[in-house]
Amino acid sequence: MRKQVDKVNQNSSGVSELADEVFESIHTIMHLYRSRQYRTLRDGAHDLTHMETKTLGYFARHPGATQSDLVAHTGRDKAQLARLIKGLRDKGLLEAGTGAADRRSVRLQVTAEGQEMFRQLRQQGRQLSKLAVNGLSEDECGALLSMLQRVRLNLESETE
Repeated sequence: MRKQVDKVNQNSSGVSELADEVFESIHTIMHLYRSRQYRTLRDGAHDLTHMETKTLGYFARHPGATQSDLVAHTGRDKAQLARLIKGLRDKGLLEAGTGAADRRSVRLQVTAEGQEMFRQLRQQGRQLSKLAVNGLSEDECGALLSMLQRVRLNLESETE
């Protein structure tokens, strides 16, 4: 009888250790992926930071959005985002215009140069993603995606 009890305790401990290993692996993979992204950004013509890239992407997907829209979308500090936007405008990647209904409202859009930069960043991201799943079949990619979605749902459904 003692062996069964020990085996149960070992099994739950083993699952816990595996869960830790799963998340350590996810963390390592994301670190490697982000590291490759940042290297490309640093070596680029504009030396963009991660947050500048995310901000540029937001306005590329939401032309005419305002700084307030970005604040609401990200939940980030208004002053931090104002600095990011100013930096992107100074680099010639974002431009401002006034709203038709409210001339005090500053609407932002990506410049032609910014659009090209964003296109290159998306292309580089697709190449990096393709490299990351090299050797996996379509079914394996689908299974991995399904499992990761279940993990995400588990975390989202957990009340704190």
